[in-house]
Amino acid sequence: MRIDLNADVGESFDGWSTDDASLLRLVTSASVACGGHCGDAESMRRTVELAVENGVSVGAHVSYADREGFGRRPRDVAPEELAELVRSQVVSLHDVASVTGTRVRYVKPHGALYNTVVHDIAQAEAVVRGVEATGLGLAVVALPGGVLAQLAAEAGLRVVGEAFLDRAYRDDGTLVPRVEDGALLHDQDEIAARAIDLAVHGRLVARSGAVIHVEAATLCVHGDTGGATGLLRAVRSALDDHGVAVRSFA
Repeated sequence: MRIDLNADVGESFDGWSTDDASLLRLVTSASVACGGHCGDAESMRRTVELAVENGVSVGAHVSYADREGFGRRPRDVAPEELAELVRSQVVSLHDVASVTGTRVRYVKPHGALYNTVVHDIAQAEAVVRGVEATGLGLAVVALPGGVLAQLAAEAGLRVVGEAFLDRAYRDDGTLVPRVEDGALLHDQDEIAARAIDLAVHGRLVARSGAVIHVEAATLCVHGDTGGATGLLRAVRSALDDHGVAVRSFA
């Protein structure tokens, strides 16, 4: 048994910072902010260097152009504009990674874009076109069963199913919106148990108590979740105890 662990990193701004150095000692894939919701050339360079030091695969964490809302506000963006947003953010990170001695291996939407492309065909198609336009042969990390996962697979892109350890789920396998009570999970024991359920059994318990099937090759803890480093340590320990190898999917 094996599973990938990823965290969203490179998201420090305006006095707020995540402990990327600690996070990147625990994960196997790093989803790096690359200019949409957060990030610039210097933050990308620092984050990618940390990833390289720790043998962690690098992915582009693309977003709407929404720094004020941290990319968590829905946007009605024209498909051609969104495709270019995705392409340009990936290329920006690719240029940094190339100088640092590594390469970008996957693309993962962030925040509102991630949730929108679960159901919005036009925006999901735009993301696929943006990824294709990079010419880098990148994998796409997406919510299993969503429109983006379907369209990316139809386009011949490698699709990597993802599950979130620190977010509550609805019965249909989508995420409970952050504005709702109980949307964010913080209990280490609960999150470690969820990691085992997903990695070993391919299932998780929704907020209602229903057990749902989820095919996930990578598990995420958000870098800005309170106590993210402690959560990941608990997850790694639980996976080790159950004989699950933690390795990058890339």
